[in-house]
Amino acid sequence: MPAYEDVFPLQPPVRLPPQDELVAAVRAAPLAAEFLDGQEDVLEAWGEVCRDRLDEGLLLEVVRLFVAREPAAGDPPAELVAFGLVKGANPYEATPVGLWMGRRLIGELTGQEVPVMGSLAERDGAGLLLGLRSYPEADRDEELAGWLARRDAAGAAREIAGVLPAVSPLSRAIGIELLGFQLGDEGRRALDDLVIEPKVGAVIAARLSRDDRQPATEEIGWVLVDMAAALLEFGGEPSEVVESVAAGMETDEQASTITLLALCDHPATEPVLRVFIDYHPDAGVAAAARKALRRLHGLAAARG
Repeated sequence: MPAYEDVFPLQPPVRLPPQDELVAAVRAAPLAAEFLDGQEDVLEAWGEVCRDRLDEGLLLEVVRLFVAREPAAGDPPAELVAFGLVKGANPYEATPVGLWMGRRLIGELTGQEVPVMGSLAERDGAGLLLGLRSYPEADRDEELAGWLARRDAAGAAREIAGVLPAVSPLSRAIGIELLGFQLGDEGRRALDDLVIEPKVGAVIAARLSRDDRQPATEEIGWVLVDMAAALLEFGGEPSEVVESVAAGMETDEQASTITLLALCDHPATEPVLRVFIDYHPDAGVAAAARKALRRLHGLAAARG
C-alpha cells in the first residue's frame, strides 16, 4: 500500500534497549515461567503468548500506551503487569517490553514499521528516508549522524539523490531537505545535478524556492500533487492539503488548477483529488475535482 494511503498516523521512533536486555525483562515477567519453555526466540515466543492470552481491549491498551508515550492515570490492568507490559500504579506506563509489544501490534494491525532509534544506520538511502518520515528534528539529526558515520559525505549525498525520484512524496521532501541543508557542499552539488531532471527536478526547485529552475507546464500539476501527497502521508489535516494546493489563489483559479491535475501521472493524484472533492469548502472547486477525477480515470483506461 502506498505510504500516502496509510490511515494510521506515522509514529515517532521508539527507544528500546538491546535485545538481550529485552529478553531478560521478558524472563523476569511474573508469568514468564508458566508460558516460556526453552524457546530459542524468546521475544517472538512472548509476542505470540501475549497475542493469544490477552483480549482485544488489553492489546489496544498496549497500543494506546505506545502511541501516548506517557503514563496513564489509574491502576494498571493486572494482566498487563503479569505479562511484564506495564509498570507503576496510578499512574502506570509501558515497560520496554510493553513498548516493544506495542510496536509489534501496530505493525501487525496497520503495516507501519515504527522505527527504533539507531536502527537506520545500515539501511540504504531509500530505507533511511522512509524511516526518517516520522522523526522529530532532534531525533532525525541523531539518526542521520549514525547513518553518515558509515559513509563518506560525497557517497552519502549521491546515495540519497539517487533514490529521490522513486521514493514516496514525504521521503522525497526529507531527502531534499537533507541534501539542501545538512550534507554540505556535496549535498548541494547532488541537488544541482538532479534539478534538471523532469518532475523531481521541479519538486526540488519548488521546495527550495530556486528561481533558476522553472517548471514546465506539464510539471506544475506533478509538483502540486507531490507536495499535497507529502502532507497526506504525514497525516496532515484535509484543510492543510487543500491550502497547500490553493496557495492563496482565488476559487476560480483553484478550479482551473485542479482541472490540470487530470493530466498528471503522479501516483497520488487520485487521493489528492478526493481530498478536494470531500473537503473543499467551495462547491465549484469540489466539482472541478470530481470532473478531474473522472477524466483521470478515463485517461488511465485509454492507456490500458
